[in-house]
Amino acid sequence: MSATFSGVADLRKLFTAARNRRTIGQSTMLFVDEIHRFNRAQQDSFLPYVEDGTVTLIGATTENPSFELNGALLSRTQVLVLKPLDEAALSTLLDRAEHLTDHRLPLDDDARRALIAMADGDGRYLLNLAEQLLALPETRTPLDTTALAHHIQQRAPLYDKAQEGHYNLISALHKSMRGSDPDAALHWLARMLDGGEDPLFVARRLVRFANEDIGIADPHAVQQALAAWDVYERLGSPEGELAIAQAVVYLATAPKSIAVYRGFNAAHRAARRTGSLMPPAHILNAPTRLMKDLGYGKDYQYDPDTTDGFSGADYFPDDMDHETYYQPTHNGYEAQITERLRHWAALRARRQRG
Repeated sequence: MSATFSGVADLRKLFTAARNRRTIGQSTMLFVDEIHRFNRAQQDSFLPYVEDGTVTLIGATTENPSFELNGALLSRTQVLVLKPLDEAALSTLLDRAEHLTDHRLPLDDDARRALIAMADGDGRYLLNLAEQLLALPETRTPLDTTALAHHIQQRAPLYDKAQEGHYNLISALHKSMRGSDPDAALHWLARMLDGGEDPLFVARRLVRFANEDIGIADPHAVQQALAAWDVYERLGSPEGELAIAQAVVYLATAPKSIAVYRGFNAAHRAARRTGSLMPPAHILNAPTRLMKDLGYGKDYQYDPDTTDGFSGADYFPDDMDHETYYQPTHNGYEAQITERLRHWAALRARRQRG
């Protein structure tokens, strides 16, 4: 059955018939095409019949079952992933097609390899291409790659902007930039744009990447990402896409650091743990007499007025030890920050001892 054209009533009839067959010792194998088209409630209706063996279920789907199928149904099945066919398998399909039709495809060797590449691992699509070629008027001269391109339309890239392909390719782009490989990053960017991805979606992800994976190791990274976003909004496609590509290369080749990302997460955990503690009185403003009497602002040291521009005061709550969240790396600009923080830590320790 096809989930595209079936509903609950069809399932009830099918399960009733399967139970009747079971009473006379006959088993039922149920093949459901496009099983992801069934909604959650419909998928749940399979559970008792799969569990007690009334039906042996085989479902086919072009989507990732992790996203589209109930966890309960998935836990009772085995998932088999059908991967794209390699060049050797596709070549075998062409050989079989030629044998069955008793006709040789009118292609030279280069054009035959180009035809296989056009299929991009899809055997059904390759056979459709072969049918188109076999329907052409007979010619004494085999088609070369140029003539093949004239007769056969190039296949659109395999990319679903709303499903797994969307998330897989943005993940590949992100990790290629994180791994400092500008060539791989440009490859995945081109794949996404050729597949029809919204360039502004990519631009937003670049800004996130600049903050998360580069941070202060290169403070200009986020400016480059924002500039690419702005340029694209001004120019549109295809001119503006070059700005996005430039930002991708900049981010891929920039020094990396997730020190701010880690520090911010650590601060969040501490805030949830110590959220009721008041700031120390010396860093609170005292706009009223009562607040001054309570010690607000007392003994506050204005750092720019100190000899070193650093007072060494404690800014954490009184009932909380000083904690370290931000731990800069030695990459890029953060190397300078590391030295600066070490200098201030030494000054703070010395003044606390004094």
